[in-house]
Amino acid sequence: MNELDLRPSPAAERMRLHRERRRNGMRSLWIELRVTEIEALVRIGLLKAETRNDPHAIREALYEYLDQTFGIGTGRVR
Repeated sequence: MNELDLRPSPAAERMRLHRERRRNGMRSLWIELRVTEIEALVRIGLLKAETRNDPHAIREALYEYLDQTFGIGTGRVR
């Protein structure tokens, strides 16, 4: 047996991550944002203008917006 034989398949890894997120109270969701919504994140200071095309930066800004809006600290692992 070699090292490659011991790695989980991509599908098994996705399922492991899915279960881990569920245990942590997280749900995975794909959403579409309008350009105007991204611009609003820039306008309110949660997203830097130069990162408006960076999916990771947009996600972090949206997390911050939701945390502020709902008034909760999530302790989320990002």
